[in-house]
Amino acid sequence: MGGRDKTPALTALLCLGAQGGWADGDGWEGLGVELGNGAGEVRHPGVCSSDSLPGALPKPSIWADPGPLVAVGSPVTLWCQGSLQAEVYRVYKEGSPLLWEVRAQQDSRHKADFPITMSMSSYHTGQYWCVYRTPLCLSQPSDPLTLVVTGMFPAPNLSAQPSPVVASGGNVSLFCRSYRGGTAHLLKEGGAGPLHSPEARFSRGAGVWQATFLLGPVDSTHGGIYRCYRADTNYPHVWSLPSDSLELQVTGLHREPSLSALPASLLLLGQSLTLRCRCEPSCDRYALTRPEGDMPPQHLAGQPSPDFLLGPVSGSLGGRYRCYSGRQGPYAWSAPSNPLDVLVAGGEPLPTTSCQEMAAQATFMLGPVTSAHRGTYRCYGAHSTDPYLLSQPSDPLQLEVSGGPEPSSPSHPQPGSPAAPAPQDHTLENLIRMGVAGLVLLGLGLLLAEAWYSHKRTRAAGRR
Repeated sequence: MGGRDKTPALTALLCLGAQGGWADGDGWEGLGVELGNGAGEVRHPGVCSSDSLPGALPKPSIWADPGPLVAVGSPVTLWCQGSLQAEVYRVYKEGSPLLWEVRAQQDSRHKADFPITMSMSSYHTGQYWCVYRTPLCLSQPSDPLTLVVTGMFPAPNLSAQPSPVVASGGNVSLFCRSYRGGTAHLLKEGGAGPLHSPEARFSRGAGVWQATFLLGPVDSTHGGIYRCYRADTNYPHVWSLPSDSLELQVTGLHREPSLSALPASLLLLGQSLTLRCRCEPSCDRYALTRPEGDMPPQHLAGQPSPDFLLGPVSGSLGGRYRCYSGRQGPYAWSAPSNPLDVLVAGGEPLPTTSCQEMAAQATFMLGPVTSAHRGTYRCYGAHSTDPYLLSQPSDPLQLEVSGGPEPSSPSHPQPGSPAAPAPQDHTLENLIRMGVAGLVLLGLGLLLAEAWYSHKRTRAAGRR
């Protein structure tokens, strides 16, 4: 170890590593490598380090275990992998004159580890390189490794617009929001590296800083788990806690499944309902959604079974359902199935019709009538604010059809189905109309009689 004075940050690094220690710049320079231009550039004039010459040493690689993002206070180990000819491995850090040297072990000469067993802090952040030495010469440096400490600031918030469920070919914006400014970094779990954003913009109305990451046109590679971090502009390798994870799911990657209801899509309160999602060819997971209006689903919760048990049915289960199927990974989905309306009957009873009350009325026209229309009909009522919760059914109406041709295929829904139109009995309505017409005629007769008697009295008075 050299005897030079070290800065506080470098003094902390002197204690690292059980297999070796840090050496000063003299030992490194004696091996023919020049350091210290501040931009990460390293010159290596040694002949054995050139890839263009026969017998050149392979370039080493450096990585961090468990990863280059280290929570504050946690340990991390740097690994350098080189050649079976290596005798010594060395790691150096950008901006530091100190070198960390480990002699190769006989049973694993092709790599060496450099454990940072102290609590990870901002002192340990930055770019690292490694080299190795053989009996003849020194290798060229590895590509740089950037070590980042996380957890130094409060976590930002990550959200997706218009939704974290995105159709293939579409676009989605991921917003990283924080109450303090700086630089935002977006990471995808298992991805190659972070997506960087320029300084976040301050939103005056909301009182927050916001960085926007636009993804698209989206394909299957965009599906996955995302998190974002905030970093201070002056300390680019010191990051905040991670945001909550956001799952980005991509739909429309294969053909849509079919959705059906068992025993039927019209049920009474308390009955059991199963919605079945069928996929061809076979899929390994299924998701059921009930979007609100035209809004896309906010999440696709998959399950291995195509059957979704929704019983006993309550009034809140009525609605328009769709299903998705998946077979290309946990975040890749089919196009949505055609919608299926689930109707729940058994709510408020229908109003009673009387001569003194004007009730709501719907007219269902059937025709040309064929034998296919024969059957039992009922009607239901529903409020416009909750169209999937129906009233109790009306009394049954039996429709009989006599004579006429037998069509090969009816042009209207089968009787008894929830969407089948039901005929109306207009007898009462016609009686009411006839009664009103009679009253009108009686009134006109009374008016004519009154006028006739009035005229007669006027003439008699004139003769007197």
